[in-house]
Amino acid sequence: MRLLNLYLYLVDTISILSELVDIQKGYTMRLFGYARVSTSQQCLDIQKQALIDAGVQEDRIFSDKATGSNTDRDGLQMLKLKVEKGDVIIVKKLDRLGRNTLDMLELVEAFNKQGVAVRFLDDGISTDGPMGTMVITILAAVAQAERARIMERTNEGLAEAKANGVQLGRKRHIDRDQLQALKASGKGATAIAKEMGIGRATVYKILKEMESTSEV
Repeated sequence: MRLLNLYLYLVDTISILSELVDIQKGYTMRLFGYARVSTSQQCLDIQKQALIDAGVQEDRIFSDKATGSNTDRDGLQMLKLKVEKGDVIIVKKLDRLGRNTLDMLELVEAFNKQGVAVRFLDDGISTDGPMGTMVITILAAVAQAERARIMERTNEGLAEAKANGVQLGRKRHIDRDQLQALKASGKGATAIAKEMGIGRATVYKILKEMESTSEV
């Protein structure tokens, strides 16, 4: 029993000394947790229990019930305000943090710049400790690649739309009387589209609508 008490005393002492070292560095490490489910029908209990088991106090767990695409996540915004340099955020899985891969990576980068580490329990990924710098470097490279991929896909989509005669930007007003007059003069859809600066699909659509209206 004496040995057990001595062991517990030493553990407590080491814990206190470690905290004092962190204070001398300018911060005390605190654990925070974040949990998210996509719909109000889903339950947060499993994620929250995992965070508690990982050492997070229940009053330091922030959560949201919203789809990843929903930017109005009050729990995440409050978490951002609460954490400080030296803190650690614990999340059960990678896909619980961000709206998508890029959003998750950008959040990790933002927290890292703030001096806040992030641990993902199920994925075994952490940005704190000796391996944290390497993990951040890898995640930053992945984020950059993801941005480039999204930009490439966007540019390809714009180029394809332009090639198909789609007018980009604000939707322009189409003079239907002019279009009808051009049609009455014997011009085809291609010639009408070129003269009016619109896509052939738009010409066909308006002509079909006009035919339907005249039949009523």
